Amino acid sequence: MSLKMLLCLLLFTILGSVKANNKQPHIILIVADDLGWNDVSFHGSGQIPTPNIDQLAYEGVILSNYYVQHICTPTRSALLTGRHPIHTGLFHGTIGGANPYGLRPNETTIAEHLRTLGYSNHIVGKWHLGHFAEEYLPMQRGFDTAFGYYLGKEDYFEHTSDLHADNKLLWGFDFHKNGRVYKPVFGQYSTEIFTEQAENIIRDHVNSTKPLFLYLPYQAVHSGNPDKILQAPQKYIDRFPDIGDDDRQIFAAMVSALDDGVGNVTRTLKSTGLYENSVIIFTTDNGGPANGFDGNCASNEPLRGSKHTLWEGGVRGVGLVNSPLLKKPGRVSKELIHVCDWFPTIYQLAGGDDSNLKNIYGMNQWDTVSSGKQSPRVEILHNIDTVGNYSALRKGDYKLVVNSFKPNDWNDWYPTKGKQKVNPDPRATLVECLPKPDNATTNCQPFKAPCLFNVKHDPCEYYNIADSHPEIVSELKSRLDEILPTVVPAANVDADLNADPKLHGGNWVPWIKLQQDTNNIRV
Repeated sequence: MSLKMLLCLLLFTILGSVKANNKQPHIILIVADDLGWNDVSFHGSGQIPTPNIDQLAYEGVILSNYYVQHICTPTRSALLTGRHPIHTGLFHGTIGGANPYGLRPNETTIAEHLRTLGYSNHIVGKWHLGHFAEEYLPMQRGFDTAFGYYLGKEDYFEHTSDLHADNKLLWGFDFHKNGRVYKPVFGQYSTEIFTEQAENIIRDHVNSTKPLFLYLPYQAVHSGNPDKILQAPQKYIDRFPDIGDDDRQIFAAMVSALDDGVGNVTRTLKSTGLYENSVIIFTTDNGGPANGFDGNCASNEPLRGSKHTLWEGGVRGVGLVNSPLLKKPGRVSKELIHVCDWFPTIYQLAGGDDSNLKNIYGMNQWDTVSSGKQSPRVEILHNIDTVGNYSALRKGDYKLVVNSFKPNDWNDWYPTKGKQKVNPDPRATLVECLPKPDNATTNCQPFKAPCLFNVKHDPCEYYNIADSHPEIVSELKSRLDEILPTVVPAANVDADLNADPKLHGGNWVPWIKLQQDTNNIRV
């Protein structure tokens, strides 16, 4: 072989390698609903084994210093836009079925960005970003297909949702396929049908020339309707005969079904060959509803608080990344990451230039996740709720808590219900608490004075060190004051009884045409 031919062959090989390395990856974004810190065995739960999620975690990167928002709607808006909820108006509460507001159409979603980069976009599961008008639905927000439900909660088998508005009970069916009511799923368990649909999308994508974006926000393990709050097929309940607490047993079954679903999706990615060029991101949307919050039975132990609070139990999230594209897999990342960060991270992975993204709170974390580099993030605004008048900010190792969700509720540490195995998986990523002082429940009263914690050394928020570090309190309080003027008005709008499913064939569907009626609607 001549030198010229050898050089040509070498150049061809190099260019082919570069082209292969630049191939747009498939993005699989899985969201668990209300999954608590202690509800997965890779965090040390010996009560609920999650072998499939664990395998993704141990073979990927576990995010041990990862934060989400405190409830559903704020996190989902942050996830899909990269913008902090204080800048979208979705920072206070969640969107009820009769509330005519949502993620405004002028907010660009990650699906819309990915569409411009050539992706095929699919959502399977929960939306919860507004459905009162067609313009707010998934297929108007960048998704090519949509399969799932619009509201925040519903029956896992019947797919009906009820709520009270103006002292009136509203009840109806909430399941849709590509914007149309879809009844064939009645009687089928949501976790299983979402998994099946996700697998079908993956199989159907095998021969596509486009990269895949699959957004898979499961219903599990959110509360159902008040008459049947926790639901799972009996085959899953039977897996946990020894827990000794009926609610926790059903909750464990719900987690187990979710874990099976994640395992099935992963195996389908592998069997179709898509996995080798995929990035799987798994996240909860908020901390778990512990101790009966919403009638649920999640566990954030040993962290403080529950869903809807700004304590660590409300905002420190279960998160991981798994991909053959990771440069340093099989490790635990302690770097600071926020749920908004997935937006620019995914955009950059997909071939976009994240420096072109404007007015976002998120930061590109791929080098942090893949290579173990230091996070570009030094602070996380947990929230500034100008309606509820409470806020929290983390900067470096320190966290300031100002007021609380409810002064007399959900500020405690809640033990996991039921019996537990003594020895967790030795590979598990555990939170190590300092010794709990006798005054742990009284040394911080944030509705009287701001509380300060060093959450690196005191992740369980036992020791309020505000009195001994007034300069840090002042610095973080000044930072909150600096951010406050950027908070937009809350988007919340009171319930509209015209949403009543009785007026729409028994279904939860859009009930306002924006071009005809925008009175009292914030668009």
